Amino acid sequence: GASGTLDGINDTVFAKHPLFPLLRLLKCHGKLVLVGAPEKPLNLLVFPLLQWRKLVVRGSLIGGMKETQEMIDFAAKHNVKPDIEVIAMEYVRTAMERLLKADVKYRFVIDIGNTVKATTS
Repeated sequence: GASGTLDGINDTVFAKHPLFPLLRLLKCHGKLVLVGAPEKPLNLLVFPLLQWRKLVVRGSLIGGMKETQEMIDFAAKHNVKPDIEVIAMEYVRTAMERLLKADVKYRFVIDIGNTVKATTS
């Protein structure tokens, strides 16, 4: 499967969510970078970090709510849209296979809640 296959993950989720599944995807010494800012604390089990030798979870603050809203307003005004492939959780294994084959043109966005129509099936 996809477990232990990624060097790093940029987690952009702004809601409370489980980190354990993301840690399982990382290789030994893999990095999890948190750039989302959930209002509620995230649960991070330390034992998997030790057992699987994951590097320290990192954070990156690229702007607050005001800057983020300004960027979204600018993008909407100028019709700026990201180049992404929205995928369902069920497609993750195939997406990982595509990553290994360098068959990825855009960033994969996993729709965990199945709230958006997937662009890849």
